Amino acid sequence: MDSYLEKIPFMINAIKAIKEIVIANIVLIGQVPSPTFKEEKRTRIFMERLAEAQVDECTTDEYGNPIGIIKGTSDTKTPIFVVAHLDTFFGEDVDHNFTVKKRTIIGPGILDNSAGVGVMASLPEILRALGIRFESDIVLVGDIQSIGKGNLRGIRNLLKTWPTPIRGAVCIEGGELGRLNYYSDGMRRCEITCSIPSTFRWVRKFRPNAILILHEVINQILELRLPQKPRARVIIGKIAGGVEHGEIAQDAILGFEIQSDADKMVKAIYRDIKDIKNGISHEHEVELQLRTISSLNAARLGFNHPLVKSAAEVLKKLELKPVSVSSETELSIFLYHKIPAVTIGISIGENYHLEDAAIKIGPIYKGIAQLVGILMAIDSGVCDEQ
Repeated sequence: MDSYLEKIPFMINAIKAIKEIVIANIVLIGQVPSPTFKEEKRTRIFMERLAEAQVDECTTDEYGNPIGIIKGTSDTKTPIFVVAHLDTFFGEDVDHNFTVKKRTIIGPGILDNSAGVGVMASLPEILRALGIRFESDIVLVGDIQSIGKGNLRGIRNLLKTWPTPIRGAVCIEGGELGRLNYYSDGMRRCEITCSIPSTFRWVRKFRPNAILILHEVINQILELRLPQKPRARVIIGKIAGGVEHGEIAQDAILGFEIQSDADKMVKAIYRDIKDIKNGISHEHEVELQLRTISSLNAARLGFNHPLVKSAAEVLKKLELKPVSVSSETELSIFLYHKIPAVTIGISIGENYHLEDAAIKIGPIYKGIAQLVGILMAIDSGVCDEQ
């Protein structure tokens, strides 16, 4: 690794020399709306950008994930994957015109994950500018149906059907530069809906309020005794309901997420919340529905895994301090399949999930250099030892 580690900081100037290509790809891709389950338009523009960059192969899999392949020099080395999800939280009703300023790019979904996709589409040009060829094929995947209710279906289906072993993977997110994710907690994301039937019996003094019913659900969830080992928590993420100020709410919805580094704890907490839901539904004679939106199994690499150690050295060489937390990205699916992988960020920004999200242009060059450095580490064999 030392043979190329010293070269990584010097890549930045070569990357800056083609900044117009990188910024153009981020903007052209980011301005195409791509809500989950409706990624077709962005899939087309992503593949057009890959073709323009003269990628060696460009296609889609049976599920609709667009794939580009940069051919390696070896016929025996298994491929390395680079992955960035195509979908964002914003639909076609939101203005997707991006604003490029001297130091920032502003637009909905820029951090999650238009910048990541734009950088990945630029990778063939970047590697040519750096004069780098890998032994392994580099497989560029813009996976669909990733976030929220998509539940990472795109990458799940791709890995189920991929015909060869995979050497390692790097998952790209727009933010934040310095992140180095190598493990994923077990997770179950759920919703509880409360509906007061219009035929509710009026023999009671008061008609139930759907929002207050869910408030009682929250109170009982907060009373659950959760262990410190294994780590576990329930995050109350959103609540909505009602029509207007002076009318009792007939419908409301509660969104929450169960997280733990042990799958058995996620299941146990889910059973407890299901019991809470059933009890409150019976006592108040209202309809409560509990459904799972998405779920992940706990999976991790050790901090002493050669890929993690090598990636940390790459970041430090670029004067970046690695920050590691649990990641709910495509990383978890690679690790579940026993494929070494990490998730990294490309730049830093603000207003992450807002329409005026902004990403800084300057740090992108370091972000790209770290990506190339980690790919070099994988190609040198750091994932082959395990």
